[in-house]
Amino acid sequence: MAVPILSHTLRPGEKWSGIVGRGKLLRFTALGDNANLGMLLFNADDCAEKYNMPDTLKAQHAVKLARGYSLFSDNGRVLASIVADTVGWHDTMSGYCTRADVDEKFGRTCYQDQRNDWLRSGEENFLVELVRHGLSKRDLTTNVNLFAKVTCDDEGNLRHDPANCPKGASVTLRTEMKVLFILSNTPNPLDESAKYPAPPIRLDVYLADLVGLLDECVNHSDESRRAFENTWEYYALME
Repeated sequence: MAVPILSHTLRPGEKWSGIVGRGKLLRFTALGDNANLGMLLFNADDCAEKYNMPDTLKAQHAVKLARGYSLFSDNGRVLASIVADTVGWHDTMSGYCTRADVDEKFGRTCYQDQRNDWLRSGEENFLVELVRHGLSKRDLTTNVNLFAKVTCDDEGNLRHDPANCPKGASVTLRTEMKVLFILSNTPNPLDESAKYPAPPIRLDVYLADLVGLLDECVNHSDESRRAFENTWEYYALME
């Protein structure tokens, strides 16, 4: 793979946000076991349009994300698609950890006492980065948890699988729109680890090849193709 446009490592508890133009590859690599990277996605030109979990799942007949799947917006377009994946299961259901979750599981910490070693929550990280981009708590919506596997048992209980992500696992997203990404390297809310589980995660950004009509993500389902066509039409009119 070519030299990345950007490389950045999210340390345990760290957050990151940035606007990424269409036609880029974002490769995320877990630098330790049991990684969990919370992710929000918005149309960077109109943040009222954002990742929509129900449409993403029902259009692709799934409860997880993996290679070949796309992340739909609430306007029936594709924000990003998954073009490479060594994990095979990325969580769409469990959401993000809150301050109360982290305090209860791992003990209360605060910046005044622990400085940069205090334990962050996904909710707090998301809210800080939303504000940086002119958004607010009302824009906080359902997130994706890259690297995490959450299943549902026969009684309806959600279960987190800590063995889903080994060190070195990676997943690559291709931007189909100009996307605002908000990332939080914080624990999955269903993770039962005794210690705050947040291995570093590296982000590398590259240029992507043009998307062809035979592309795996385009042809994942009839609904996927229609969402790509809606996206192409959107940019054809804009540009």
